Amino acid sequence: MIWNKKFETMPLEERRKLQAERLAATCQRVYERVPFYRRVFDARKIKPKDIKSVDDLKHLPFTIKQDLRDNYPFGMFTVPMEEVIRVHSSSGTTGKPTVVGYTRADITIWSEVMARCFGGAEVGPNDIVQNAYGYGLFTGGLGIHYGAEYIGATVVPISGGNTKRQIMLLEDFGSTVITCTPSYSLYIAEVANEMGVDIRKLPLRVGVLGAEPWSDAMRKSIEENLGIDALDIYGLSEIIGPGVAQECMAKNGLHVFDDHFIPEIIDPDTGKVLDWGAKGELVITTITKEAFPLIRYRTRDVTSLNPEKCPCGRTHVRMSRVSGRTDDMLIIRGVNVFPSQIESVLVGIEEAEPHYQIIVHREGALDALEVQVEVHERFFSDEIRMLESLQGRIKSEIESVLGISTKVKLVEPRTIARSEGKAKRVIDQRPKE
Repeated sequence: MIWNKKFETMPLEERRKLQAERLAATCQRVYERVPFYRRVFDARKIKPKDIKSVDDLKHLPFTIKQDLRDNYPFGMFTVPMEEVIRVHSSSGTTGKPTVVGYTRADITIWSEVMARCFGGAEVGPNDIVQNAYGYGLFTGGLGIHYGAEYIGATVVPISGGNTKRQIMLLEDFGSTVITCTPSYSLYIAEVANEMGVDIRKLPLRVGVLGAEPWSDAMRKSIEENLGIDALDIYGLSEIIGPGVAQECMAKNGLHVFDDHFIPEIIDPDTGKVLDWGAKGELVITTITKEAFPLIRYRTRDVTSLNPEKCPCGRTHVRMSRVSGRTDDMLIIRGVNVFPSQIESVLVGIEEAEPHYQIIVHREGALDALEVQVEVHERFFSDEIRMLESLQGRIKSEIESVLGISTKVKLVEPRTIARSEGKAKRVIDQRPKE
C-alpha cells in the first residue's frame, strides 16, 4: 500500500530537482542561524549560494555526534524555543546526551514518513498496532505512535517490558501488528511458549522491527516463531527518529524517504563518497526539518544504497539492511568483526538459540574472542560427546566466517540476559588504553 503516491513514486529526475531546491534552502537556513555551521562553512570557504545540486553535497563538511554534544543542549536549533513543541534526547550514557527538537511542522513530517512506513508494511485503518517501543525521551515509542494514528490504525501504547502482559493483550485485543526490537520479538515468542500460548495462531500478522542490526537469518527465525512477516524499519533520533527508511513486502532493501533525507555512502576512513552498491558508512542530510536540520550527519551505520526502482512501484533509493556500526566494530588481531556476522552463523544452527554474548578480553598481548551460545532445551543434555560436537561445529562455522580463532562456550537455556530494548551483545573486558 503506497501512502503518498506523489512522492513515493516520483520520477528520479523530478526528485533530484526537489532535493536540490530543499538542500539549498537548508544550507541557507543553517548558515544564517547556527553558529557552528557558519563557522565550518566559512572554514571551507563555502557559501550557501554555492550549493546548486545534490552533487555539491560532497563539498560540505560532515557533522558528527560530538558536534551535537559540544553544542548541548539547544545550540544546533534553527528556531527560537517558543517554536519548539517537543524535544527528545539520547540516553547520554557516554557523556552529554544529544538533544533534538521539533516544530509543529517537523512533527507533521515525522507522522507522514511513519505513515509511509506502515503503508510499506501493508498496515491500514483495520489494523491494531501494539507498540512495544519505549515511550519518553527515546524517539521510538512516540514516532511509531503518531505514524500509526496518522494512517488510521488503532494504537495500543503498551511501551516496552511486562512481557506476559504483552502476550495477554496480543490475545485479548487481537493485535495484528507488533512494533519492537527484533531481539524482543523473539523473547515475546519464547515467553509465550512458556505460557502455553501459540502466537502463530493469533491474528498477529506483521512486525515492524528495528533499533538494532539484525540479519536475514534472524528474520527467518522471527517469522517462523511468530508466524508473521518481519519487516525492517530504520531511523535515528538525530535525523528524526524511526521513519527514515522502511522495508516493503518485497523485503529487498529499505526505502529511504529521500525527499526528506538525502543518503550517501562514504568510506569511513577517508570520507570519500562511494558508488552505488558499495558498502560503507551511511551519511544523511535532512532537507525539510525546521528545528534541527543536519548536514551530512555520520550515522556510523554500515550499509549500501541501490537506486533501482522496487517491484512495489516506489522509486526511493533503497538501503540494504544495516550490518553493523563502525563504532561497534571490533578489531580482533587486525581483523574487523561485526556481531551480525556471528549472529548470521548462530541463527542457522538448529540446536542454538538466537541469544548470544560476545566476550572480548586480553590474553597476554593478544585480543581473544569468546562467544557464549545458548543451547535449545530440546538439545541440551548431559551427553558430553554431543555437546562437544555441537561446540566444535559452531566454532568451526564462526571461524570460517570471521577468519580468526574463537572460543565457543555453550550455556544452558535462558542463561543470557534478555532485553526489552536493544540487545547488549558485546562485553569488552580489554583494559582501556
